[in-house]
Amino acid sequence: MKTNISALMAIIAEEERYLNNLIYNLKGYAVNTSVEELNGRSTIIEDYKEEFDVNFKAIEDSTKKLSKLKATLYEKNNLFKLSDGRTIQQAIVDNTNLRKLKSLYEQLLLLKNSKRRVTEVNNSYFECKVVNFEPKKLKSRLEEIDKEIQETDFEISKLNSVEFEI
Repeated sequence: MKTNISALMAIIAEEERYLNNLIYNLKGYAVNTSVEELNGRSTIIEDYKEEFDVNFKAIEDSTKKLSKLKATLYEKNNLFKLSDGRTIQQAIVDNTNLRKLKSLYEQLLLLKNSKRRVTEVNNSYFECKVVNFEPKKLKSRLEEIDKEIQETDFEISKLNSVEFEI
């Protein structure tokens, strides 16, 4: 079957949803209910043995399929290379770290200088807080990071459309 990384990720997501549903259903089928009267006669009210066995087998199969699909995804993410020589996996990790850095810089840029008057019993003074970085430099670096993330994401998306056989 021919596919690409984007389609493979969609297949994996669908298989994970299917597996989660199976697991949820299995919990409901894990217990049978019966009534035992005082004279010892027993009546089964809910018997889920067959449903449990079918779901259990389906979970085992789905888990194996998911492992194979994810192994293929990881293999391709480590095989396909961006123009700068990084693998897709390396680029994903780099972008994750750059996004964390971007978030930090955005939070730092929200900080402002402040001056607050403090009055105590015998004393009055101003408490001054001054940011100890240059916001212009930080904004410039933030723009560089944003551009780098976008370029890497674009290259990854191009590589995600390369077809291969699974």
